[in-house]
Amino acid sequence: MKPQEFIDQIATAAQECHREFAIPASFTIAQAALESSWGNRAQGCNLFGVKADKSWKGPVTMVNTHEYVSGQKIAAIDQFRLYADWAECLADRAAFFRKNSRYAACFNETTGEGWACAVAAAGYATDPDYANKLIAVIRGRNLGRFDLQVAA
Repeated sequence: MKPQEFIDQIATAAQECHREFAIPASFTIAQAALESSWGNRAQGCNLFGVKADKSWKGPVTMVNTHEYVSGQKIAAIDQFRLYADWAECLADRAAFFRKNSRYAACFNETTGEGWACAVAAAGYATDPDYANKLIAVIRGRNLGRFDLQVAA
């Protein structure tokens, strides 16, 4: 899928997530794009590669993936969460941010760029350049235009 096609398909759900959870749509779109390679790696509408741990009560899909064991990359098949659509995936991700206190400071941010920095500072990703990558997507695709003015 091409980037603009992905943006067109996810923007409304990202704005609904912004309205309901106060997570800027620009951040949501950028994170989904980065994590799923513009929707091209989103089996089961799972944009963020969330595994189906014991707490997950919904449907699952088996995915070929890889793990690192003793520093060695090995092929694996694992259970990942399966969503009906991208909106359900975005709502699940928003709930994850809400219920994990380590992300509480993120909700003080009102911009996608602010969220990118706050999420990275909270340790969401091991990539030290994660915030910069998200910000580059936000700026490069002018994703701020999708952000809503919502009460915090």
